[in-house]
Amino acid sequence: MSEQTLVVIGAGHVAASAARALRRRGFAGAIVLVGDEPVGPYQRPHLSKERLATGGDAGLWLLDPAWCEANDVTLRTSSPVDRISTGTGEVLLTDGTALRADLVLVATGGRPRQLPGVEGDRVHSIRSLADSDRLRERLLPGRRIGVLGGGFLGTEVAAAALRRGAEVVVFDRDPVLLARVLGADIGAAVTGLHRQRGVELRLGTAVTEIRTSADGVTVVTAGGAESVDDLVVSIGIEPDTDVAVRSGLVVGNGVEVDAQGRTSVPTVFAAGDVAAHDHPRYGRIRVEHVDVAQQQAAAIASTLAGRPATFADPHWFWTDQFDINVQGLGLAGIRADDVLVSRGNPRALDGTVFWLRDGGIVAAATVERGEDISVARELIDLEIPVSAGQLADESVELEDLLDQEEVPV
Repeated sequence: MSEQTLVVIGAGHVAASAARALRRRGFAGAIVLVGDEPVGPYQRPHLSKERLATGGDAGLWLLDPAWCEANDVTLRTSSPVDRISTGTGEVLLTDGTALRADLVLVATGGRPRQLPGVEGDRVHSIRSLADSDRLRERLLPGRRIGVLGGGFLGTEVAAAALRRGAEVVVFDRDPVLLARVLGADIGAAVTGLHRQRGVELRLGTAVTEIRTSADGVTVVTAGGAESVDDLVVSIGIEPDTDVAVRSGLVVGNGVEVDAQGRTSVPTVFAAGDVAAHDHPRYGRIRVEHVDVAQQQAAAIASTLAGRPATFADPHWFWTDQFDINVQGLGLAGIRADDVLVSRGNPRALDGTVFWLRDGGIVAAATVERGEDISVARELIDLEIPVSAGQLADESVELEDLLDQEEVPV
């Protein structure tokens, strides 16, 4: 059989991970990465952290040009894709170019949600390197920066802006930052951390109006109107399914793929923020975390290299809040009736929260205890039964739980 050509639509984490994994696994065909940005793959988490705070590029780039040349990986930047022609086996670019493709990996990611009518030079979102660089120029001492949305991105932007000397005010309709994702205890700890560091918080009330002008932005809530020099809108993303829709792929909340990342067209795969993955543990789900994108890409690479694989791990993520590290595992699978157990003191920025179901861990979140997440991952994977008492008791070493087959009565 002749060597096959893979075209990856999107030149981000999925593309870089897939290219490296394919070559490690012996895939001998040509690999073409097609991105609409003018630069190659880079670390997207840096955009709201290191890049935004300092402007440096240490650790930013994911693929070295010399490695690409040595491994027959072609990178086409500034090349938006129109659609996949499944009939002819081509990827069609908007400039009329047709790329031969035996296999296609859709990795178009997501785009920031926008507020209708809220636009202008003083309104920002962060999804690209250019977005981060444009915002950084505004984060200066004496300037007041508003952040709409207190999720992971919004809180990271707030920390970076404060680090650069700007004043920061965060608006969110939830009364506690990140509580819906991380639980009340860790959410309260993060909220207190931001307040202690000097971030102004306008929580628990909805924004009713936003007015933009040449001089700034006015944000109106039930508590009154506040003026900021610039407003960062960080209210989530939506999957960028335009190419998939034009290509006739099945799309729901993202491009629907099976457990191996295959779309409704057998030669077309999808991974990352755009993919609604049929997860063996959680069912159909779309998760917007970098590690998920990388792991999905690696599993697809194994499949394309002749060793079928699935991404079946609990979803893992991390965020840095100032100098505090927060991690989560399996949080996409939490149910309202799961039993919540705390270990240590999460509210004091030193502890872990576990969610239990039927005598086993289904999810965990931790602040400054990354080692707890490592053990929790093994306990989930091995389906080792544990009790709430064992998890809460710090005299019980979590690693010792890996050696037990049943919970002591």
